[in-house]
Amino acid sequence: MIKTTAMLLEELSEYGSPKSKLSRMAKSGECFPITKGLYETNPHTPAYLLAGSIYGPSYISFEYALSFYGLIPEAVYTVTSATFEKKKKKKFETAFGTFSYRDVPSKAFPLGIRLIQEGEYFYRIAEPEKALCDQLYTIAPVGNTKELFRLLTESLRIEESELKKLDASKVCAYSAAYHTTNIKKLYSLLRRI
Repeated sequence: MIKTTAMLLEELSEYGSPKSKLSRMAKSGECFPITKGLYETNPHTPAYLLAGSIYGPSYISFEYALSFYGLIPEAVYTVTSATFEKKKKKKFETAFGTFSYRDVPSKAFPLGIRLIQEGEYFYRIAEPEKALCDQLYTIAPVGNTKELFRLLTESLRIEESELKKLDASKVCAYSAAYHTTNIKKLYSLLRRI
């Protein structure tokens, strides 16, 4: 369970020095520091369950979400998340894994996100179409749909059969929020294949 330093110090208030007790708990493995002021009590918690608490507001997207949905064949070990108006990329190396955060446009941020509960944890993850739009937002514009298809199938290694499963109407709905031709071309491509 994720807890802040303040929450843990409150729980340890009956001790003479709650801060010392917290330090001893961290050394003995009763709780595990994630980032400054944030602890996890279970050492086996999967990294993706912690991503939204480390830096936010954010949701899991880009390569990690594409891998999560089986769109790209590679396993992705860095949990990649989308933020907005942060102006620069952030990266956190923790005992639970590596977390990276980068901006998407503010208008695109709230679209196409699923809230999932897993045990006591909640996390936000982009729908497959949204994760692909976020990924394409970070890539230099391609010249035409043929180049985009090559980028998707060769560089990102997405199978054509997986592209056919994507909902073109969702991509169309997201398109105006990104201001990039890659996503307009993705909509055109999905309508044709």
